[in-house]
Amino acid sequence: MPALASAASLDSHPPSSGRQTDWHRVTHLLQLSRALDDIEESRLLPERQVLYQFSARGHDLAQILLGLELTDPHDGVTVYYRSRPMMLALGVGVEEAAAGPLARAGSFSDGRDIGVVFNKPARGGPTVLPACGGVGAQYTPAAGWAQAIGYHSETLGDASYERSIAVVLGGDASVATAGFWSALTLATTLRLPMLFYIEDNGFGISVGSRLQTPGGNIAANLRSFSGLALFEGDGAYPQQAAERVSEAVDYVRGQRAPALLRLTVPRLCGHSGQDTQAYKSAETLSRERANDPLQRLYRQLVPRQMSEAQWVLLAAEARQEVESAVAQALARAHPDPAQVTRYVFSEQSSDGRPELQEQGGLAPLALGPVRCSTRAVPEPNRINMLTAIRRTLDVELALNPRMMVFGEDVGPKGGVHGATLGLQEKYGATRVFDTSLSEEGIIGRAVGMALSGLLPVPEIQFRKYADPATEQLNDCGTIRWRTRNRFAAPMVVRMPGGFFKCGDPWHSQTNEVAWVHGIGWRVAVPSNAEDATGLLRAALRGNDPTVFFEHRALLDGAWARRPYPGDEYVVPFGVARRVREGGELTVVSWGAMVERCELAAAASGVEAEILDLRTLSPWDREAVLTSVRKTRRCLIVHEDNLTAGFGAEIAATLAREAFFSLDAPLERLAMPDIPSPHSPVLLEAAVPGVEAITRAIRTIASI
Repeated sequence: MPALASAASLDSHPPSSGRQTDWHRVTHLLQLSRALDDIEESRLLPERQVLYQFSARGHDLAQILLGLELTDPHDGVTVYYRSRPMMLALGVGVEEAAAGPLARAGSFSDGRDIGVVFNKPARGGPTVLPACGGVGAQYTPAAGWAQAIGYHSETLGDASYERSIAVVLGGDASVATAGFWSALTLATTLRLPMLFYIEDNGFGISVGSRLQTPGGNIAANLRSFSGLALFEGDGAYPQQAAERVSEAVDYVRGQRAPALLRLTVPRLCGHSGQDTQAYKSAETLSRERANDPLQRLYRQLVPRQMSEAQWVLLAAEARQEVESAVAQALARAHPDPAQVTRYVFSEQSSDGRPELQEQGGLAPLALGPVRCSTRAVPEPNRINMLTAIRRTLDVELALNPRMMVFGEDVGPKGGVHGATLGLQEKYGATRVFDTSLSEEGIIGRAVGMALSGLLPVPEIQFRKYADPATEQLNDCGTIRWRTRNRFAAPMVVRMPGGFFKCGDPWHSQTNEVAWVHGIGWRVAVPSNAEDATGLLRAALRGNDPTVFFEHRALLDGAWARRPYPGDEYVVPFGVARRVREGGELTVVSWGAMVERCELAAAASGVEAEILDLRTLSPWDREAVLTSVRKTRRCLIVHEDNLTAGFGAEIAATLAREAFFSLDAPLERLAMPDIPSPHSPVLLEAAVPGVEAITRAIRTIASI
């Protein structure tokens, strides 16, 4: 049953768990944190050595107490920009903690990200998942880690996960975000071992907490939320904070169920180093200073547990340690500009061996199926693309016990398009399962799962429905680059879209160029069943996050049917397919437009060479350049809108690298800059059709 622990007055007995708090260690860590904040605020920020400074003064004591509770090697923590005390408590060195804000080489991100956006690979202790700069973005990855804990323990049979938990830190303003509510739904409906720790300082920059949640107290508002234990207290009172933290952690570990811990804390600083706090009254500032947890810790410990001299010595030793660490961090080199474009995708070293990320996905664990072939072994009968996708998922699920397929309606229903029909019955509801109606939650949890060493295969029902997950998708793609290959989150996001019989602005969007522009994402757009099999298998066995675009018109289209090419068949990304040979004109396309281009070329009487790119990230530049240099003419056809569609990227590349080979202007044929219309008559007028492509081929060839 959910439990409720309310704030209590300061007392002297130890935490109810029976554990004795090491107050000397707490004091040392708190003094380290204060010294770091003071040096940055008073010296490094004015000197512009630190460009973004976020003090944790006031938040620090409770974070340290919580960090010291996280001792399980499979605990996972997601943090935000005011979480450095937690990092110190989890064992991050002082020099490393200082080097991040200084943007020095070898720091959390090697100078690529804001220095307070932390991460910490496991290395025998808890994992700090790569933090994001967006408020609320930390919640659903923590829920994914919590769900992965159960999967490792119950499905994979790893007993070392039996007491592991996921913890997420957030401020009071973050409880207004979609990420918070999505994660809360996940944690409570699935009974996940997840602790929400809300540091309530009363302000979201300058906006009061009463505008973030009714009455300004998220715990009070959640008292009727089913399946959630609530703990509250004052994070400025050391003994009380220690008790509430221990109680909350013990509950989640013991009950294997979610809890929310809300501690009020004073923010003894501006939101950032540049914030003067002019919006706070003198009374508020005075009240916050009087509630400084460092001073309350002093009054608790001196003279009962240490002398005044010992306290002063601890503070002096911490200051000296920090001064030395800052000096060492300042002596570090600046990041190498020549390296700034590395680690967008997985890489290989000069000797051909992969440079694997330290954590995330299957590759660092040397797990997953490896046998594959680029040679098709076709079966005699043709199958549609939908069957090819389902069969490939089936084969890979059987081979890879760490693979999970999930999304809205993918379970008993088998997906709204039928791609997962029968898979839950075969593999069980822990491996193929339905989710709540939250794309933020679908992709965010996939990030946490991937970082834990699983292979998530989430489905977004329609391309347009990915919009609420845009933040998680973008953050996932940049993880490898932001952490300089410390972490990566390989996953395969299946995303149907495009027209089918008719169109509309909500189910028929393509806009695949958004994910090509999304840093770190590979993008596949197959046009037939054979390529769908090979590309999906390559993605599932790859080491990068991939968007696998399934065009609705091709799922059961007759033209897209092909023989199944075998259980080991893969199509390498970045290799175009020559659909038709010709010497007069090159036609470049992908997805549903490939069929129309082939029909148009046959009707045109022109010897047109047709290239199906198959993947857009990466795309086969050399194949396109080679063909255009041969034919000296090019038409690019795609379903997405004309302006800033991927055809513009191809045209720009050809204009730069094949300009003197061209005998005619480069041409693009695409949707006008409108949403996909619903009426079949309007749709055919908007989407490039066979007749329009035929005319364009003839016109360009005649120039």
